[in-house]
Amino acid sequence: MSWVDLLTRWELIEADLHSEYGIDLDRSAALRGRSWRWLRTRIAGLLVCDSRLARALDPGDERPGRRR
Repeated sequence: MSWVDLLTRWELIEADLHSEYGIDLDRSAALRGRSWRWLRTRIAGLLVCDSRLARALDPGDERPGRRR
């Protein structure tokens, strides 16, 4: 999976950043002063939790407790 694969799903990332971390990207200052590493780490975290992004990229995952 590449960053292009991830970033083409930006609407899922944006929604997940808000629901998982409370990061509202609509606020103009949400990312001000943050490094690329800070954002990359949080996006990577979305891949290992029950997030919209993780489900979109692995819809066949049948781990217990995963929502559909």
